[in-house]
Amino acid sequence: MAKGGTATLQETLKAKLDYEQLTNCMRCGFCLPACPTFKETGIEAESPRGRISLMKAAVDGIMEPNVMFEEQMNHCLGCRACEPACPADVKYGQLIEQAREAVELHTTQHRWWVKGIRKAVFKQLFPNQNRMRMLGAAMKVYKKSGVQTLVRKTNAVGLFSDQLASMERILPDASGKGIVELMGTRVDAKGEKLGTVGMFRGCLMDVMFTETNQKTVELLSEAGFEVVIPEAQNCCGALHAHSGEKEQAKELAKHNIRAFQEAGVDFIISNAGGCGAILVEYDHLLHDEPDWHEQAIWFAKRVRDISTILVEKGRPLKYAALAEDLGPVTVTYQDSCHLRNVMKGGQAPRQLLQQAAGGAYVEMKDAGSCCGSAGIYNITQPEMSNQLLEHKMENVNATGARYLVTSNPGCHLQMKLGIEKHGCSGQMEAVHIADFLYERLVRQQ
Repeated sequence: MAKGGTATLQETLKAKLDYEQLTNCMRCGFCLPACPTFKETGIEAESPRGRISLMKAAVDGIMEPNVMFEEQMNHCLGCRACEPACPADVKYGQLIEQAREAVELHTTQHRWWVKGIRKAVFKQLFPNQNRMRMLGAAMKVYKKSGVQTLVRKTNAVGLFSDQLASMERILPDASGKGIVELMGTRVDAKGEKLGTVGMFRGCLMDVMFTETNQKTVELLSEAGFEVVIPEAQNCCGALHAHSGEKEQAKELAKHNIRAFQEAGVDFIISNAGGCGAILVEYDHLLHDEPDWHEQAIWFAKRVRDISTILVEKGRPLKYAALAEDLGPVTVTYQDSCHLRNVMKGGQAPRQLLQQAAGGAYVEMKDAGSCCGSAGIYNITQPEMSNQLLEHKMENVNATGARYLVTSNPGCHLQMKLGIEKHGCSGQMEAVHIADFLYERLVRQQ
């Protein structure tokens, strides 16, 4: 065993898993048609019901959790589409994170270098905003210096993985400066002030989608909000929690709670569905820490997605007609799984897009099904990820859309990858909803 000490995986699962949630599952099967991996394979073990059965069997001593058990826990996308479909309200997302935490303590499947990379990324890179900005600066140099051109000509990345080579081709323009360096820590409301909101800038969002963060702040300001950007905030902890690094996720959560409480904000705004989903569940993440639970509740109940706050609390924004030189424009929307299934924020983006697109919004078939990004799933599970992406692109292409709008950076990159693979780059563009809305906004004078 890798890190589990003298305990067995079975014993660790007993300690980590919420047995009440395991027994709440009625095995009714309503989750099956909602689950992407089950729809792809038709295999019971690839469904939420099947994975819960495996967890319970391991805890009850009916089976010894083995490599197959570990693979099934890791093969789940974590999209949580099963939760809205469940009549018993089983907290599947919590169970899969608990199972992965136990697995990570005992796994022997990692190659020798994986542990070092995990430690560097999860403990040294993501929690440190200065290092993230250094990464952004390095990526900028990589793209501007000609190194990227050389790498592509020699297929250097492809020597490691075809999937990584594909992902490299759709890297966004990174920045060595985050939103605080560009805009400061406070931006005034335009017109009458309706409230004060805190902007959660994220880690990857802040260096890989800096302009999107800027436009998010500008939208909030136009809608009547004073925007505070606490400089002390850090990574949300989502990738840590999803990858079995729960204790590190807790430390990151505590740091963020403290930063936003000191800022004295009315709401905490996220523009990334994956980040928002864990932010809104900080109360669960810290439920077993009495010194932090009340503060976590304070934080979680204030978290809102950018689309939701604009629709529910903001001043109505005026959008200009689409630019004439673009010609006829059709817009469609790809749901962020976590925004839709965890934050229950599926309608607000559509409402805003219908307003901004001037009646040219087209609903995509199965827009709420997972695109296959799922954090780093498209890197760790490329085969399943690519299958899901292919099916998604069939539905995307059927809309004839000029703009494919998303609400999450992972979805954004995945859809860029799909557009690239299908040779549609000249006819279609994947954009974040904040970018799309801002470009069509009639600014207040």
